[in-house]
Amino acid sequence: MDDFIIKAENIKKVFKVAGEDFYAVKGINIDVPKSSLTILKGRSGSGKTTLLNILGCLDKQTEGSLYVNGENVTKYDMNKLEKIRRNQLGFIFQSVALIPVMNAYQNIEFSLRISDYKGDYAERVNECLEMVNLSKRATHMPEELSGGEQQRVAIARALAHKPTVIFADEPTGELDSYTSLKVITLFKEIIRKEGITIVMTTHDPKMMEYGDYVYEILDGQIISFTDNKKEVAP
Repeated sequence: MDDFIIKAENIKKVFKVAGEDFYAVKGINIDVPKSSLTILKGRSGSGKTTLLNILGCLDKQTEGSLYVNGENVTKYDMNKLEKIRRNQLGFIFQSVALIPVMNAYQNIEFSLRISDYKGDYAERVNECLEMVNLSKRATHMPEELSGGEQQRVAIARALAHKPTVIFADEPTGELDSYTSLKVITLFKEIIRKEGITIVMTTHDPKMMEYGDYVYEILDGQIISFTDNKKEVAP
């Protein structure tokens, strides 16, 4: 357990559809090692986003056990899960979801204000802006930033309060290939510098080689697992 930041055992998620049970996730087991980039690969409707939401404590599984930072959160109610999300986890969404009336600096600072961050706000915000190479755009509003710049602000916001895990749902889905590669390269650099674990979903096959670990999901089940770290080991 100590080697894994997230551990899921026999996770199932059932929705009612036209009065019938629909299994969006069907008995998934997954281990997410610390300080890694783990990719959940699958086409739309495969169940990958449902699984990501469960791993990130945004939703609760119907069956199965979930451990976050070694803590069994399986039976926690949504209030307890919210506290874990605010203080231990970070999120990046495909839609970016920046607050439109706040500039880049303020969007990042906001994540510190809603978490239990104890450090110097200005110092951490400027550190994060520098990390994503946007120090000169700190006072720009979201509408004044390109799509790639907005995504980098979202990344800085997600890592500002120093979470142990960042969850990213299709973070490159709205970006061109060049900008997507820059985002993934930034993820790898953040993992190296900050020791953060990143779990992301994607349907883009070009992203697969950049993940340390890749789970392919189809119809709510894992159909393949690739350990890219083992493949490149001497």
